[in-house]
Amino acid sequence: MKTRKIGTLTVSEVGMGCMAFSHGYGQIPSEQYSIEAIQYAYDHGCTFFDTAEIYSPNLSGTGHNERIVGKALQSVRKNVVLATKLFLNSSEVRRDGSVYGAIRRHLEVSIERLKTDTVDLYYLHRAGGGIYIEDIADAMGRLISEGLIGGWGLSQVDVDIISKAHEVTPLCAVQNIYSMVERDSESTVIPYCLENNIGFVPFSPIASGLLSGKITADTRFESNDDVRNWVPQLSRHNIIGNQPIVDLLKEYAALKNATPAQISLAWMLHKYPNVVPIPGSKNKDRIVENLGASEVKLTEDEFRSLETELNKYKVYGHRGFSR
Repeated sequence: MKTRKIGTLTVSEVGMGCMAFSHGYGQIPSEQYSIEAIQYAYDHGCTFFDTAEIYSPNLSGTGHNERIVGKALQSVRKNVVLATKLFLNSSEVRRDGSVYGAIRRHLEVSIERLKTDTVDLYYLHRAGGGIYIEDIADAMGRLISEGLIGGWGLSQVDVDIISKAHEVTPLCAVQNIYSMVERDSESTVIPYCLENNIGFVPFSPIASGLLSGKITADTRFESNDDVRNWVPQLSRHNIIGNQPIVDLLKEYAALKNATPAQISLAWMLHKYPNVVPIPGSKNKDRIVENLGASEVKLTEDEFRSLETELNKYKVYGHRGFSR
């Protein structure tokens, strides 16, 4: 698989979001299956894996996902880029005595779970919590200088927060929701990232499966833990409303001998050189399908035609900065 740069890091141009092995998409697979699926992704060219300390059954915060990712990739650790995320609030900072102390405490636990000595990309999962972003950026800079993290990032943020943070300690990546039906970041965030050598890492790049063409108005999801039950675009009404976009993807998929999901990923890879999507799946076949988007190349004419057609359609439902 081809590689891309996000900040100072070199990664496969399609990464893998690992959340579904612990939370968010119905019944979680066995640990053994999850480990095999992550290793399967590596065997098919993926070198960029995304997790978070909070990804656990019922969001219990036990580090379930980090442990699975650590076990799966321990033997190939030197060949992959590991990204994880932390939540932080002001009460923790008061208890630990400093922003740096609080972040380092989170990081040390994540490092242990991931069976590594350093985290390549360490995100603040959400800005806020009563803490100045400049103080977080300063703390992340210290951790970089100490060799405990390779770079740092922010998730679900706007340009105002990004610029304040980047001026203190340069960012490697911004991870926001982005897909053909969630394009808010195109207005200011992605252009700022391009201009400032910051990678842009879309989560939910296939819109929680909507753009795969496999979800219909009659689809029912597994359990209350399945995030697709509350994703706005996946209500029955909005699935019907967004069908023309899915049909458009199917047309291009037939033309390129690909799948609709692969076309949706190829579109953003063609559009921006700093974009590295991290589609998530707990199914081995879907994982390989998603990674295969790297081999689907749109010509400039095909891209312009797809973009023109896409811009004609209204998007039903808007997820925005929720997750």
